[in-house]
Amino acid sequence: MKAAVLYEYGKPMVIEEVELDPPKSGEIHVKVAAAGICRSDLHVMKGDALQPLPVVLGHEGAGIVLGIGEGVVSFKPGDRVIIPFVSSCGKCVSCLTGRGNLCDTHGATAGFMFDGTTRLHKNDHRIHHMSKLACFAQEAIVPDISCVIVPDDVPMAQAALIGCCVTTGIGATTHTTKVAPGNTVAVIGCGGVGINVIQGAHLQNASKIIAIDINEGALEFAMGFGATHAINSNQEDPIQCAKDITGGLGVDYAFEVFGSTKTVKNAFDIVRKGGTAVIVGLAPVNEVAGIDVVSLVRQEKTLKGSYYGSTRPSIDIPNMIDMYRSGKINIDDLITREYSLDDINEAYSDLEHGEIGRGVITTF
Repeated sequence: MKAAVLYEYGKPMVIEEVELDPPKSGEIHVKVAAAGICRSDLHVMKGDALQPLPVVLGHEGAGIVLGIGEGVVSFKPGDRVIIPFVSSCGKCVSCLTGRGNLCDTHGATAGFMFDGTTRLHKNDHRIHHMSKLACFAQEAIVPDISCVIVPDDVPMAQAALIGCCVTTGIGATTHTTKVAPGNTVAVIGCGGVGINVIQGAHLQNASKIIAIDINEGALEFAMGFGATHAINSNQEDPIQCAKDITGGLGVDYAFEVFGSTKTVKNAFDIVRKGGTAVIVGLAPVNEVAGIDVVSLVRQEKTLKGSYYGSTRPSIDIPNMIDMYRSGKINIDDLITREYSLDDINEAYSDLEHGEIGRGVITTF
């Protein structure tokens, strides 16, 4: 089958034929129908996040079941599925305490399947799987435990985005924190995940939703998803502007959705006394943000991480599907570009150069 393989950090992915072994116990074989172009893969491509190499990236996907491994009872060939990017083992401390998004076994086997081996290879050379998905390929072997059935009336491109950016963004406002009606919110970074944080805050009836970015196109785009104010942080001081908008107080919640030490610090500084800064974006490995620890104490601020929106995929993704089907969230307009797998490096160039909305690979 055809796949996009990353062999070196800082180099383009190579489109080539690779081999895929059959599914083992607890795994399903999926024909990939859609895969989102997400910044998390770009972090790996640039070496800002580390994965064992070579690796097939792609962690935001949906597809059709081709076959099942031993012991699989919840899926059958022909089923349409979303493939969450965190598979929960169901047995570790995190899973057993209701934090399957932080599954210890999943983290300990990064780049591999749960049994510590791979299904991808080229001749005798093994190839790793990003997030046990590796959906920048025509087909994938994935754990069955977290996959979710997709109704026939949900297009595959939209389903793929529910697998990552929709659930991550909305979950940050509904699960990591509980944005309440009337709260004020700032969202720093208006890419695919940031747009869904904005949608989540809008769903929760926040009174002011301030979009912050350096891209005017992204800010204009954000206004169509529920943002009430926009700040270009290249042109204005985002902290002072947000305080002006909120009567000098600062916001109740700030969501950092870009992934840098500067934006993390801005998120912390922009919240009011007693406010909460939620860090959703992934900064490069080993970077450390400087936080004013005096205001942390004296102003009783909260600094909180959010991974996968603190959701439980098998429970919360069906809810996201229902919200899409009922028109409560807008995924259709989030998709602004479609690509073929052959054009994946162009897709990531577009992302890096600030194209708005979300790109999706729909042709394999």
